[in-house]
Amino acid sequence: MPSLVSLVGAAICAAVATASFNSNLNYNSPSPRHVRLGIDIPLVYRRAWKRANNAYDPSELSFTHGVSSGDPWDNSVILWTRIAPTNESDQSNAAVEGTVPLYSHETETYIQADANPICVEWKVFEERKGRPSDRVVSRGKAYTTSDIDFTVKVEANGLRAFTTYFYQFSVCGSENKSPVGRTKTAPGRNDRVDEITFAVFSCGNYPSGYFNVYGNAARKDNHDYVVHLGDYIYENKAGGERAHRPASLLFTLHDYRTRHGQYRTDPDLQLLAQRFAWISTWDDHEIANNGYRDGFSALNNTEESFLNDGPQISVDSRKVNAVRAYFEWMPIRQVDLDDNLRIWRSFKMGKLLDLVILDTRNYDRSITSLGWNDHYIDLIRDDPSRTLMGGRQESWFYNTLSESKERGATWRIIGNQIIFSRIFQNDKGGMSGDNWNGYISNRNRTLKHLYDHNIGNNIFLAGDSHQNWVSDLAWLGTKDYNMKTGEGAVGVEFAGTAVSSTGQSGPIEPKAGDYSRGMIARNEEMMWQEGYYRGYFQLGVTAKKIEAQFYGSPSVATRNAWEIPLANFTVVSGENHLARPVAGGKAESGALKFGEVSHSNFTLNTETGQWQVIGFEKMYL
Repeated sequence: MPSLVSLVGAAICAAVATASFNSNLNYNSPSPRHVRLGIDIPLVYRRAWKRANNAYDPSELSFTHGVSSGDPWDNSVILWTRIAPTNESDQSNAAVEGTVPLYSHETETYIQADANPICVEWKVFEERKGRPSDRVVSRGKAYTTSDIDFTVKVEANGLRAFTTYFYQFSVCGSENKSPVGRTKTAPGRNDRVDEITFAVFSCGNYPSGYFNVYGNAARKDNHDYVVHLGDYIYENKAGGERAHRPASLLFTLHDYRTRHGQYRTDPDLQLLAQRFAWISTWDDHEIANNGYRDGFSALNNTEESFLNDGPQISVDSRKVNAVRAYFEWMPIRQVDLDDNLRIWRSFKMGKLLDLVILDTRNYDRSITSLGWNDHYIDLIRDDPSRTLMGGRQESWFYNTLSESKERGATWRIIGNQIIFSRIFQNDKGGMSGDNWNGYISNRNRTLKHLYDHNIGNNIFLAGDSHQNWVSDLAWLGTKDYNMKTGEGAVGVEFAGTAVSSTGQSGPIEPKAGDYSRGMIARNEEMMWQEGYYRGYFQLGVTAKKIEAQFYGSPSVATRNAWEIPLANFTVVSGENHLARPVAGGKAESGALKFGEVSHSNFTLNTETGQWQVIGFEKMYL
């Protein structure tokens, strides 16, 4: 019979091991209402206990996809990595007993879930002269298994506000170490901060081109945080040099895990993730195109979906698979665990700003444009019952804006997925049904709250469109607005182009230029439009002003480090519109209202008849 000491010792060891499983946040569920998103930790622990003699040799394991960090608070930050025996995601998809055989349709064989746990230690180091020092300020241990695709996500606590740190993972008891990552905590909510700088990205489609702009921003190293507004992955299938894996539309958990893993093999994405803390939200393609509460453009809960020639999966099951994979692979916190697939949240960054992150896609959105119902969307786009974000998120959004003003934050920066400004796409007055223009009453309610409560210094950020748009924010037709001076506006929108997803085709001049000139001519509050380049923008925030600098990559057809500065904009605190002259009166591409577009960087190739770019700034690989 075992002694009392041995029993107590075993119990203590079991408690410590279980705690180490618990410390890996990816075993948790983003929403307990969706049971399949959670992992039964006691089951995982019991299974691991049975297979303790089958542990991996550290030499068999690799940190397959680098490291990343995200969701910085003033005293903590989320750290992420993946440690596994292979780059591939486990096909069992399951938190099941390791002895239960599962059938793989891909290999036409029975497989078993890999129940072997992997122990990982992590450490956070103080910075000294731009490098990690020997002083460890936070540390811990966590386990991972195939149940969560061998990912590790932990919260490093006990950190100082607005401070740069370095971090590293290692396989327990070995010299097998991850790359060293760098991160930064947020300021305290009442701290006085001179400046915070963000690099803003959206829409990186792997087969459409290389992620050059990620690498360019990382190597320039002159921002504090990354804001990613969504379409971090795409769910479609595409071939070519960077063909999608798997080579099919995504439906299963294994599908989404595999796609996340493929994207994170890109060296420029890995570099940006390794060097900066990310604050991210999803758009539609992390799940499926043009998503809404009850479906997507290519999948709805119809009889056809469940026929033999259909995907045989429900809308909710597909969402569950996509969301679980997203939370496994992204350095993001689970927010309000009693809520329904919630990603909307806010960051109070000193007295300087509040960063408000919305979900205008998947949380509780009314039906959108699905490709076959555009006439119907035109009829209902101004229906007061239509919502982009659902009642609970909308109330939270307005309360957050009011609280931000009341607490004395200088700026309110709203990160959302889709274009907020009114945009007529053609001379007949056509508007998109898939952005805020398809939900006019929801936009009017937002503008009314800002105007009625005298909430100024509002900066909306958007992605999704694969084009650059800069506009004053004005309630046209309701409030007086002077487009020459900006008087009457209540803020500014900066909407960025894609990392690699396709934009305007054809030469810069005349095709892309004609498109941009038409856009600023028919849209009163729009000041700059540019759709040719892939790129990103940098937002520098001080108490006196915000400066936005837009950059473009001349080509994403190859991996290269060329970069063009496209335009710079200023918003002076308290003015609530773009400073005049807009962009200093000059941009390098697109069309600028009341200003000039320089073609000094372009030359005409007389053989092809196309404009070519010359004289870019080079960022070193």
